[in-house]
Amino acid sequence: MAFVRVEQRNARLAAPVRLETVKGREGSVSKGTVTIISNVRHGSGEDEATSIQWTLWGRLAENAAEYLGKGSRVNVVGRLQNNNYQNAQGETVYALTFTCEEIDYLDTRADAEARRARQEGGKTAGGDARAKAGKATPADMPSDEDVPF
Repeated sequence: MAFVRVEQRNARLAAPVRLETVKGREGSVSKGTVTIISNVRHGSGEDEATSIQWTLWGRLAENAAEYLGKGSRVNVVGRLQNNNYQNAQGETVYALTFTCEEIDYLDTRADAEARRARQEGGKTAGGDARAKAGKATPADMPSDEDVPF
């Protein structure tokens, strides 16, 4: 099956990654879906927003669900494929799917943690106060093993 390579650069997640487990040929596999929006400014001064719903598979989906949230900045590279099929009534349904092959996280760790804290309504009072004062302890900071890249 032929496909077209698609790149979406310097884009933002419109919502958190939705993660589910589906049955694959070799057992259960994680499937994530996410809508990503990128803005382009044309020479005429017009802004155009492009919204694409991407599908992520396996560890790529699991890491994205864990480390990305609404508003996270990313670069995405993947493929666009025809996904035509026959429905129960025998009619041909025409569809296109965007499958993510690579995703680059563009936010710093501090940006991602601040966004996560805002979305969760804040962390514990002690950890938040230390972070605001710039006096986070090593116990408050994630280890290098927590970062997916």
